[in-house]
Amino acid sequence: MNVVQSTLLAAAILISSACANHSVRARDVPEIQDAATDTAPGSRSPDEPSGVKSDAAELYDDVVVRDPWERYNRRIHRFNNVVDEYVLRHLAVGYSKAVPDALRSGVSRFFGNLNLPATAANQTLQGHPVHALQSLGRFVVNSTVGVGGILDLATRFGMPDYDEDDFGQTLAAWGWRDSRYLVMPLLGPCTVRDTAALVGDRALSPIGYVEDSGAANALQLLQLVDGRAQWLPMDQDRREAYDEYALVRDAWAQRRKYRVEQNLRGAGN
Repeated sequence: MNVVQSTLLAAAILISSACANHSVRARDVPEIQDAATDTAPGSRSPDEPSGVKSDAAELYDDVVVRDPWERYNRRIHRFNNVVDEYVLRHLAVGYSKAVPDALRSGVSRFFGNLNLPATAANQTLQGHPVHALQSLGRFVVNSTVGVGGILDLATRFGMPDYDEDDFGQTLAAWGWRDSRYLVMPLLGPCTVRDTAALVGDRALSPIGYVEDSGAANALQLLQLVDGRAQWLPMDQDRREAYDEYALVRDAWAQRRKYRVEQNLRGAGN
């Protein structure tokens, strides 16, 4: 078994043992049950000093997502940080040092191009067929003359470029607006709605249809490391944050809320 397969297998074991194949429900997890009854959104864990709790409340009193399972979420957040510190961040730093900026940008564009069919499907489901056709047009152009998306020739040709859409945004457009915050093992910030939408998103991912398992594993690992490398500039801010958990939660929630509301306004992606 090669290094890529070993790493992905370890990640799969961690995911399956921690969250039972992404099927976490409140009644199945004691920590979630406790948090749902005695932890208010935006508060800190009950085992932390009261002074720290009140100070954090003053700093982070504008939470834009419901977080009644905060005790459980903080534990998974700490677990994710350990995995990141000892595995993902080292891979991302090594990748950033070994691969030139121009090539890393091409890799990011390549994976962004792979997401365009899923984006087009979700744009259609959300009632934006024109945007869907434009996204498919970008995919065809960049996949052919753009060498698989490494070169973004579609933008040079004046074709509109929309943010990626996922099935979680589609569910929000269909009426599932308010959803509880949930930190997923290894996957990080999410909501119950977006967790349920992972099934639809994965079914639309071209990587899932690669028949060579070694190539598929390599692509998934490269996508993971490339994505982590893009967040390296934020590491210092996270280390210096008074409450790093609240910083990540609120930053993610604000961005997610903006994307969902943008779709609901019909302003495009």
